[in-house]
Amino acid sequence: MVHSDFSPLPTTKAALRRHFLKLRQTLSIADWQHQSQSLCEQLQQAEWWQRSQTILAYCSTRQEPDLSFLFTLPKTWGLPRCVGSKLIWHEWSPTTDLPLQSGTFGILEPHPDSPRLTAAEVDLILVPAIACDHRGYRLGYGGGFYDRLLSASEWAEKPTVGIVFEQAVVAQLPSDEWDKPLQAVCTEAKFRVF
Repeated sequence: MVHSDFSPLPTTKAALRRHFLKLRQTLSIADWQHQSQSLCEQLQQAEWWQRSQTILAYCSTRQEPDLSFLFTLPKTWGLPRCVGSKLIWHEWSPTTDLPLQSGTFGILEPHPDSPRLTAAEVDLILVPAIACDHRGYRLGYGGGFYDRLLSASEWAEKPTVGIVFEQAVVAQLPSDEWDKPLQAVCTEAKFRVF
């Protein structure tokens, strides 16, 4: 496994997580904001985005790409709330009366009283990632939340887009049988469909 700078990458998921999290933390705030904005622009140009009305997203943590540039656009937004080992999706907008609150992992989540979203209402899922590969596999934080979600029959056919910076896209990541590949990956540089 080789990264774009031709230095060898670690081979285990745990070591890869550490590597790419550290790499992401080296971005200056200005670079992080600029790359996040460029990624949002790439996403808006994609046909998948344009044909979607209800989109599941996330609140950025640990310098993940920031999608907040998109949240004022005329879409219906869903954000996750961690409940046990599951993600529960709630409708959210910047103008809601129910503020976001810190959840189990210190990540901002919708208020439990916010309207719930079901799979039938959702057109597109934007999936946070630490890294993605050219086959659509993603490296997450290791909790399995998205793999469990995407394995459930009602969610399995929903279009999924990994959201990651270009520096964290590699040819191939290690994968296990329970890992669910994504259908596309969006970075600040391009939108890739697999």
